[in-house]
Amino acid sequence: MAEEESRRDEVSEVKQTGWLTRLGKSFAGVLTGFVMIVGSGILLFWNEGRAIETARSLSEGAAVVLEVDPAKLDPANDGRLVYVAGPILVASSISDVEFGVLSSGLRLLRKVEMYQWTEEQHTETHKKLGGGEERVTTWRYARKWVDRAVDSSKFHERTGHANPAMPYNERNLLAPKPRIGSYVLPDNMVTGFGTARPLAFPEDRTAALERRLRKPVRVVDGLLYIASDPARPALGDLRISFAEVPLQEASVIARQSPVGLGPYHTQAGGTVELIMPGRVPSGDMFKSAQHENETLSWLIRCGGCVLMYFGFCLILGPLGVLGDLIPVVGDVVRAGVGLVGLLFTAVVAPLIIAVAWLWYRPVVAISVVVVGAVLAGIAIWVARLHKADEQLARRT
Repeated sequence: MAEEESRRDEVSEVKQTGWLTRLGKSFAGVLTGFVMIVGSGILLFWNEGRAIETARSLSEGAAVVLEVDPAKLDPANDGRLVYVAGPILVASSISDVEFGVLSSGLRLLRKVEMYQWTEEQHTETHKKLGGGEERVTTWRYARKWVDRAVDSSKFHERTGHANPAMPYNERNLLAPKPRIGSYVLPDNMVTGFGTARPLAFPEDRTAALERRLRKPVRVVDGLLYIASDPARPALGDLRISFAEVPLQEASVIARQSPVGLGPYHTQAGGTVELIMPGRVPSGDMFKSAQHENETLSWLIRCGGCVLMYFGFCLILGPLGVLGDLIPVVGDVVRAGVGLVGLLFTAVVAPLIIAVAWLWYRPVVAISVVVVGAVLAGIAIWVARLHKADEQLARRT
């Protein structure tokens, strides 16, 4: 019986693909490659505009921000960019009514995990003489704690691997009316604010919860288990943990309005709305935001370049399939395709970024080109003088 169950938990499938079929699919992949290249180009171009707009907005904000007293909201500052710092206060505590957990902090988080079937797919490809391909795909099934509902209806082997519905979801509960002094903070500003710390489930609530759910409830190391035996979980058992973000001091830069704080729209076209834990000077907050903007810009540039590289590889993919008529030759061709794709990306991606700079910051871009041209001209002139001196020395 155990051997039969083990076989069901690992299923393999072997698929043979002929050379002509592979060649047809590779040509179909060319279209996908073009789409990826165009998409990556649009992404790179947009990113430069986003980065410049954000940098200008932050610089504009740093020049006009006004530090105010959080204890008094002055209507004369409505519409202006203000900086306030102080302890965050809330109207009342937070309650997770489904489980009776209370928090006196800013946020109460609930994480729900269910013991359920998971599927892992592994594929091995073997080239065959004549350009064909053998693909061995293996699906492995295991029961694990997962913090999302796994849709077992999409499994390759559904028999014996059905997951029950997940009765509870994760929650991110906010305390009502968070504020610093007289300044009300918008919910979107504090939704991701602060570092959460574990909050143990109160053991004195387990009996009442067990009666209400009509299921066994256990608490182990502060975690709530809806299970008969947490040490030996069964399919559908739940493991629930709680955490809270405590009330603390914060520094905020945002637009003042009669109803509280919100995003400040700059003349550069962007918005400024910043929050940081603790008392942080406004200048340091803007520096940190500029650094985050630069980091994000480079991450998007790298992502765009990777997307473009794979696009070029897909366009050149048919060459590798043609080479697979002789397996060793196909591997060599694919290596060459990778190098060519890298070369094309190294040329096209910087060119798109340069064009974006010409579009968004023409004065700076033209100045860089002019300076580069002048330096190149000086280098050529110096080289020619050096060559002329060498020729003169040889004659003498």
